[in-house]
Amino acid sequence: MCVTNDPGLADRLTVLRVHGGKPKYHHRIIGGNFRLDELQAAVLLVKLKHLDHWTTRRRQNAEFYNTAIQNAGIQDNVSTPGTRDGCRHIFNQYVLRVKRRDELKKYLSDARIGTEVYYPIPLHMQACFDYLAYRVEDCPESYRAACETLAIPIYAELSDDQKRRVIQTIASFYTLVS
Repeated sequence: MCVTNDPGLADRLTVLRVHGGKPKYHHRIIGGNFRLDELQAAVLLVKLKHLDHWTTRRRQNAEFYNTAIQNAGIQDNVSTPGTRDGCRHIFNQYVLRVKRRDELKKYLSDARIGTEVYYPIPLHMQACFDYLAYRVEDCPESYRAACETLAIPIYAELSDDQKRRVIQTIASFYTLVS
């Protein structure tokens, strides 16, 4: 626990506990993930017994999406996340690589489908690493990923109808823009 009556120090500590980012995904300093308190730990103990079921459901949802994207014929515009044989992917997020990402995000938002762009600024371009003097082109794949990735809903409680609607809406977008 940290206690202070110094507003500047309080702000710095708050930023440090969320990976050094303020606003979200903009890192001026290097921080960490220091957000678990006693109440969250107690909740975690109750939820832990459900973890295997939730993981199984997320994996099933990912398989559904993989098949549906293939069947929709949109793989020229949408790439699904890769997995490795012998590994058990959790799918905390289901992140696609897509063409026209920002337009698709808006289209899905207008259709009331939640999305997220995680890490919109590549790590080598974060302010906290300015002293390294990286340029955008020094890590082209990192930059490309920051411009192309979009997470769609993957939570365990998604129904088949909801997943179908997500894929149909994505397919509809690419039909409209092609």
